[in-house]
Amino acid sequence: MPIKQDTIEVAALYDSTSGLKPVPFSSMADTLDQGLLAGLNGMGFEFMTPVQQKVLMELPSLSTDCLVQAKTGTGKTAAFLLPAIQNLLSGYQPPKGKVGILVICPVRELALQIAKECEGIVAYLPRKIECHTAFGGTARASSLSKFLNGNPTILIATPGRLDDILGEEAVREKFTHIRTLVLDEADRMLDAGFAPAIHKILRRLPPKSDGWQGMCFSATLPESVNDVVKCVLFPGYVSLSTIDPKEAPTVERVPQFCVTVPSVTQTFAALLALIDAEYEQDPQDFKAIVFGTTANGVGLLYDMFKQALPQFKIFQLHSRMNQNSRTRTTDAFKAASTGILFASDVVGRGMDFPNVGLVIQLGLPSNSEQYIHRVGRTARAGRDGRAVMILFSNEGFFPKTNPSLPIQPYPVDIVSKMPSYQPTVDKAFSHVDEEAKAKAYQAYLGYNKTFMKKLRLSSAELVRIANEYAIAMGCPEPPLIEKRIVGKMGLKGVPGLRIGSRKGNGD
Repeated sequence: MPIKQDTIEVAALYDSTSGLKPVPFSSMADTLDQGLLAGLNGMGFEFMTPVQQKVLMELPSLSTDCLVQAKTGTGKTAAFLLPAIQNLLSGYQPPKGKVGILVICPVRELALQIAKECEGIVAYLPRKIECHTAFGGTARASSLSKFLNGNPTILIATPGRLDDILGEEAVREKFTHIRTLVLDEADRMLDAGFAPAIHKILRRLPPKSDGWQGMCFSATLPESVNDVVKCVLFPGYVSLSTIDPKEAPTVERVPQFCVTVPSVTQTFAALLALIDAEYEQDPQDFKAIVFGTTANGVGLLYDMFKQALPQFKIFQLHSRMNQNSRTRTTDAFKAASTGILFASDVVGRGMDFPNVGLVIQLGLPSNSEQYIHRVGRTARAGRDGRAVMILFSNEGFFPKTNPSLPIQPYPVDIVSKMPSYQPTVDKAFSHVDEEAKAKAYQAYLGYNKTFMKKLRLSSAELVRIANEYAIAMGCPEPPLIEKRIVGKMGLKGVPGLRIGSRKGNGD
């Protein structure tokens, strides 16, 4: 299904400080190929967003190196694809079988999102342009064979998989005629620790002196971005921004709250009560993302809340799902006007889900950056949003140790409401598979083992709390954990663990 661009949402991206007014793509007939304009029209792209307008109308030429500061969800994909593809159509098409445009982005979901938009943009060109992807979580051999035997004029890749396949000479040969290199969500890629991979990738590509165009897109411009910019852009590159320097970052604009419950056993009832309280405030357009700490923990939440909240559309998205399932869920939640997505951090960075009005974080984020990126999934494209986290008593240090984050106590007394929700939680868990509970239990132990010092827990206390978590799931006794897993966690000899083997053991 082609991507459609809502004219109202485009208008919402313009403000009085930008000095820009919406301009139709049709006005670019002297700049963009008619086939590209037909593709944009077929996708419902009538007006340029501010970032598209700046790139297409303010660059000295469409082949100029540029650093563009723009938020996710503002139309960046077309902003870099259109000039890059137009350059190929203007006489710089690479030989058959060679890559002309390389786009590097942080996560596979974003790569698929870019590829989908790319296919729409080139759909009406008289000469077919193939758009390929390369990312982890897929069969390496089959995807590599498709790339090597195809005509991948455009490649959208994540750093890890691209670094991996560039180890093969046949792959490096594909890039001898590269015309444009795009780094999308540069700050998020570098936050995620991809700087070494990106520098290694750049060393394996033709040198910048060959004259390929560099385009860097980033919401923020930390020093780490500048280090990569020096390798991708020629000195004298053009800087463009659609971010008002006076505008507060999303994390400062979004109202943020915290619910702290006495015991981990109460977190599920607290989450159910919180969803109910938030739904009452906005029942017409209730669309929320609930972040869990582990993939198996998210799977458990999905299984349980399907039972506890049958009146809602419930989605799940995490790394334990296969790629086809993740793609279907991503597309479905984007298209949904209402619903709740239970997610791990595969969507914490770079993904744009329209109209999410609420982000809930259940449990301790790994750090403040992860917290901020999760909050950033709401209040997009000028819309309002809210963020709430649910912590149990030992986790309550997080707001106190991050005073720069505007986290306030939740205005409704959720704790007093929890007892009335507990029967629903208990009944829902009675329908959840015991293996799902066992996997979530083990993942909970492994995740919180890394926070023992911050949580002020001994190994024995950690196991005690994990066992309380199991009780909250309705387990009659703590699930079995294999001896080797216990050893890996450094919990050998700790009382309270049940050592043994079970089918389908996983993290």
